Amino acid sequence: MQALLDVILPVFLVIGFGYLASWRKLMPDSAVDGLMTFTQQFAIPCLLFRAIWKLDLGQSFDPFLLVSFYTGSATGFVLGLTVAHYVFKREWEDSVAIGFCCLFANSLLLGVPITERAYGADKLSANFTIIAMHSPFCYGLGITAMEIARARGTSLRTLPFKVLRAMFRNALVIGISLGLVFNLTGISLPGPMTDALDMMTRTALPVALFGMGGVLYRYRPEGDLRVIAFVCAVVLILHPAITWTLGKTFNLQQDAFRSAVVTAAMAPGINAYVFANMYGRAKRVAASSVLIATALSVVTVWGWLAILQ
Repeated sequence: MQALLDVILPVFLVIGFGYLASWRKLMPDSAVDGLMTFTQQFAIPCLLFRAIWKLDLGQSFDPFLLVSFYTGSATGFVLGLTVAHYVFKREWEDSVAIGFCCLFANSLLLGVPITERAYGADKLSANFTIIAMHSPFCYGLGITAMEIARARGTSLRTLPFKVLRAMFRNALVIGISLGLVFNLTGISLPGPMTDALDMMTRTALPVALFGMGGVLYRYRPEGDLRVIAFVCAVVLILHPAITWTLGKTFNLQQDAFRSAVVTAAMAPGINAYVFANMYGRAKRVAASSVLIATALSVVTVWGWLAILQ
């Protein structure tokens, strides 16, 4: 119960305030869109750049950490895609979008603040190691699968260019890439620029959580409940279970193990809807899955934190 009160509820209360503000018309949709644009295009890329720039790659990089987390992600994607097509009889393009919902855990907006509140700000190295690969891996896999589905019967020669172009137009990928460049080359920034960067990063998570609440208000559940329930089961139970099992098998260091399992236990991020909206496929499933899984994760994350204790 203490973990629920001290760790989980503060994060979800900020989301709830954003939801309430939109529900009571205290903030128009344009204001919510402005908050999300600020965080996703500017503040969060700054946060990722700063974190990856200062990350001790030699100490933090553990291939078994990435295998433990991303095996669960990839399994969720393949399972979501195949079950959506063969069991729920969705078209291949819809199935890819549903698979992406099972793939893209909310590693940043939920995973980082919950891990920080549970274990401390100095225990986030593994989180940022996972996040450094998250957008490139998930978007690379999702875009590749979608373009293959859309190109049935036509040439795939332009596929690599399409994937790379879509990935490197993503501000999060740009922030991560620049952070890696600065980290590996040892480039530094003048003090005033670093201070300004720190000011931006301090706004990123609380503003993004508040804005996320406003976005979730728009996507109230509508139909497709069997598919949505399936997505919730994959992301909230299967993914962290796979990560737990592999983490134990590989004997991950305790901080890395906790970060991996907590991150794997997160609901799909808003990017799941962004991806579906980008292709105009399974938008209702994606939006409702994000909303319902986020609400359910209050309980399921509490359970995973209790197990990790």
